[in-house]
Amino acid sequence: MNAPDSAPPPFAMPPGFVFDPARAVRGMGRHGHGGWLGFDYHAHGPDWVELMLPWREELVGVAETGVLASGPIISLMDNATSMSVWTVAERFTPHATLDLRVDYMRAAVPGKTIIGRGECYKLTRTIAFIRGVAYDEDLDDPVAHVTGTFMATHGTYL
Repeated sequence: MNAPDSAPPPFAMPPGFVFDPARAVRGMGRHGHGGWLGFDYHAHGPDWVELMLPWREELVGVAETGVLASGPIISLMDNATSMSVWTVAERFTPHATLDLRVDYMRAAVPGKTIIGRGECYKLTRTIAFIRGVAYDEDLDDPVAHVTGTFMATHGTYL
């Protein structure tokens, strides 16, 4: 039996593990905040991840308009940009959102799924720099832009 000090941390991944956003979203979809909101995988590349937030009536901010509330969109972008960091690092590293600036460009179209595209454009030993776009119909007509930073809280990204 391992002594308590020698047990691996609960977030430790097996040797050779490479972070896969599609797999992570499948797991996340069964639990917690992202699961309740209904996040789903859309696509990813070497430094970006896209997640989907399907429109649901209980996520509407003002019933008369049918427009999604800002909170679920912020959560979508926090998750998409987090996953972009782990995609670049090729592994999961626990981190905290230090800064996430959200600039809303327009209201989301009622009834439409929101796509959150997060990109990690610079990774240092303990800080990740991100940006992203939330859109509903056209990437060139965004609902919101985000920029921000994450800090590795247990270990390093590199």
